[in-house]
Amino acid sequence: MSAQKDSKLIFAPASNQTTHQADQYTKNSLSRSQLHPSPFTQFHTWFTHARDQNVHQPETTCFSTASLPSGSVSSRYVYLKELDATGFVIYSNWATSRKASDVRSNPHASLAFWWREVERQVRVEGRVERLSEGESQRYFDLRARGSRVGAWASEQSCVLREEEGGREVLERRVRDVEGRFEGREEIPVPEFWGGLRVVPEMVEFWQGRESRLHDRFRYLWDGEREEWRIERLSP
Repeated sequence: MSAQKDSKLIFAPASNQTTHQADQYTKNSLSRSQLHPSPFTQFHTWFTHARDQNVHQPETTCFSTASLPSGSVSSRYVYLKELDATGFVIYSNWATSRKASDVRSNPHASLAFWWREVERQVRVEGRVERLSEGESQRYFDLRARGSRVGAWASEQSCVLREEEGGREVLERRVRDVEGRFEGREEIPVPEFWGGLRVVPEMVEFWQGRESRLHDRFRYLWDGEREEWRIERLSP
């Protein structure tokens, strides 16, 4: 048994290396009476609290997609850029990236937020839809010039072959785009780049509790009644 344990590269990691026991979550609790009927309002309340508590970049979210028919799943961290009464919006390349390929075959995705400082998680699952060019342009205009140029230059997730120059290929494309838009502050959003909205069918709010007995509440959209149903889940 000892030899088997010693062969593991990682085993029971924890802050307390003496006991190897996981951290206990004791900062807060969550009850049904604290929840707003709308998951959008509830998320906004939690997001604002996370920001007030100096959670590092609370807009960071794990965006997961799955390709059909294989069912192969991929995840990556992105930034939440918008929230409205319809859904959660991120921005990216929708031509060459893996997530672009996934959502073309399967227009469903999930988001997962982890806010360590307040011991909270939020999970979102739903269908996806592209934002209009006008909506995407509005956000694109707020980006740093270098990021706007980079969006045009990068064929996201495509291989940069070392024998062809590696990173120099990317930097050459950046120079080409800079030349194309030289002297112009306004840069149009690329047709292959823009916003994607996750329209939720499920939103879960998770509050860490002691002994892993966490408080979990799930909002489910009831299409027939056109309302959200809230359920407490076992940890």
